[in-house]
Amino acid sequence: MRKNNGFTLIEITVVMAIIAILAALSIGSYRTSQVKARDAQRKNDLKQISNSLEVYFNDKGQYPLHSVNNEINGCVSEATCDWADDWQDENGTTYMVELPADPKDYQNYYYESDGISFQIYARLENDLDHEIPTSGGDPANYGISCGAGVEYECNYGAASTNITVSEGRVIVAD
Repeated sequence: MRKNNGFTLIEITVVMAIIAILAALSIGSYRTSQVKARDAQRKNDLKQISNSLEVYFNDKGQYPLHSVNNEINGCVSEATCDWADDWQDENGTTYMVELPADPKDYQNYYYESDGISFQIYARLENDLDHEIPTSGGDPANYGISCGAGVEYECNYGAASTNITVSEGRVIVAD
């Protein structure tokens, strides 16, 4: 009698199916953790920008105005501060070594200011984030673009200490 030391085709198929299921689960979990990490970075960026804007206000007596592209005016010679560049005024005062840019290339932050108050917005990727405003229990947005296309409308914001985000923009249901 001859003894067979190999695996059967069914055993190999079952093992491959189990490996495929585990790989699919881990890839989904990895993507979710990337989304949450980028959203945490956006929230932190808006907080840092807000703190720098408050310092600017303390120095100048007003917030920098926004540019036509909704970026911050107030860099050297009152030029527009580009995201990911340094923010320094004409006196050489550095407010941020690097003005944060959105972690995704096709998304951007949106800044508005009349000099008296400011609001800054971002698009969070995780629609289940508890800090996204809701309208009738569904995620909502502020009706402004934070990227290319309507699917990238801003849904998270920060504001100066003398105003709330909702006072500046009406929350729009998707």
